[in-house]
Parts: sequence; structure tokens; C-alpha cells
Amino acid sequence: QVQMRESAGGSVQVGGSLTLSCPAPIYPNRYCMGWFRQAPGKEREGVATIHHIDGSTYYADSVKGRFTISQDNAKNTLNLQMNSLQPEDTAMYYCAADRPPCTLVAARYNYWGQGTQVTVSS
Repeated sequence: QVQMRESAGGSVQVGGSLTLSCPAPIYPNRYCMGWFRQAPGKEREGVATIHHIDGSTYYADSVKGRFTISQDNAKNTLNLQMNSLQPEDTAMYYCAADRPPCTLVAARYNYWGQGTQVTVSS
């Protein structure tokens, strides 16, 4: 079973930055890793994904140019650098993994971390 656990999130002010990390051991064929978020009363939405082998990335339009997903292969860690944070980025953030094709559709992922809260205040 894939074990994933996000690092602690936090509270930041508008325009601030935060980096989330998730130790993500790579299990056979679980080459797609991603970050998702869920705000109260809303569905879980994809933020960014990365393919472990070829490094290809895909971002939601709402975070393009502000968020960067990356992986540290030596440490088996999945990271999400978040810049220019806005109140609408407030949500519980989850890391996830599963088989290709990589997609931002949460229902395609079966391996999840427990989530970490990110709060952006003005």
C-alpha cells in the first residue's frame, strides 16, 4: 500500500508563499503523483500532477504561474511550491498517487495522504 503523508501546512497572508511536501515512496506503476485540494462545501479539485518517470507536469488554470510541483527522487518526496497565495487558495491539501495517465481528476487516484490545511488571510 502506498503510504503518503503531507507535511504541515499553515497560515499565510495574501501574497505569501508556502511549500508543501509529501514523502511519496514509488510503488510499481504508481507513476502519477499529484496535489489536490478541497475547500469547505466544495468538491476535491486537482491542483497539479507530475509523472515520476518523464517529469511531465500539468496544472489547473487557477494556479498556473503561481504553483510549482516537483519531485525529489533521492528522497522520494513530492513538493508543491505555492507563491502569490490568495484567499481562494484556502483549502485542505492532499497528495495522491496512482497509475498513468496523469490527470487532475481526483476520482482517478486511489492512494491519498491525510491532508494538510492551508489558510490564506487578507
